[in-house]
Amino acid sequence: QVQLVESGGGLVQPGGSLRLSCAASGFTLDYYAIGWFRQAPGKEREGVSCISSSDGSTYYADSVKGRFTISRDNAKNTVYLQMNSLKPEDTAVYYCATGPFLYGSSCLVAGVDYWGKGTLVTVSS
Repeated sequence: QVQLVESGGGLVQPGGSLRLSCAASGFTLDYYAIGWFRQAPGKEREGVSCISSSDGSTYYADSVKGRFTISRDNAKNTVYLQMNSLKPEDTAVYYCATGPFLYGSSCLVAGVDYWGKGTLVTVSS
């Protein structure tokens, strides 16, 4: 079955960087699009960044454009999210997600069938 395991979260000061990893099993990254979502306390879950399975096209939420970069290593079946210039408003639980109706161009929660358990990112001084 599909499993997604996130790692790399933690506490970081504003302006700092973190790299999240998501190890996938039960499918290969060239089959489904995959992405990162986040949910802050009291807020709805939102798409942060997604990457397609075919042409590598990507989506970034406006709030993270220019600061976050999604990438994938098909050989390791792992997707990454490099987060730079972190802000306190980036504080959230970050989830890796995939599904047959998730697209690299749109990154919608409604397109997700499989979720990881999440990793907490806290940006605070």
